[in-house]
Amino acid sequence: MVKCPRCGHENLSSTTYCEECSYILNGSPTGQKREGWQMGTFKKVALIIGIIAIALILFSVIYNFTQPSKEESLNVIEADSKIQEGSSHPYEVKIIYDGLWYTKSGEPSSLKEQSNRGRHTFGLDCASWDKVYVLAEKTDGSSDVLKVQLLRNGEVVAENSTTDGVNQVTINYRS
Repeated sequence: MVKCPRCGHENLSSTTYCEECSYILNGSPTGQKREGWQMGTFKKVALIIGIIAIALILFSVIYNFTQPSKEESLNVIEADSKIQEGSSHPYEVKIIYDGLWYTKSGEPSSLKEQSNRGRHTFGLDCASWDKVYVLAEKTDGSSDVLKVQLLRNGEVVAENSTTDGVNQVTINYRS
């Protein structure tokens, strides 16, 4: 005998439903208890693939919206209302001196040496985020002023010049 948990009626043990209130006594009519959400393997695989596809689409959309446009890119410079490709090495050194001079310049761990006569401008092999070091000195013993300018994308960002009795100048620059 099986007692109904709902109404308390005593039913035969082979009875599936309570004779009094029709409450299910022995699980489902097929004899199996079904608890929770049941789904086949194919549906589970399809659901997982769908979730992954939606995640990839969302990632792609977010990635594309967070990338800078060509106008905002670090490698683009606007000059005279025209868009031109910028340099990945934006620094130049300008020596303003009519005599003989010598320089060591560049990123401090890899300085390049150069000698020349007269006014001269030359590029540095430094990226825009590098620290830049410039040492310039007069080699002809002149008392004229040697002026050194550090340019970034054509604009002066640092400048130094010799004073009386001093033959060399340095520039340490970090953007």
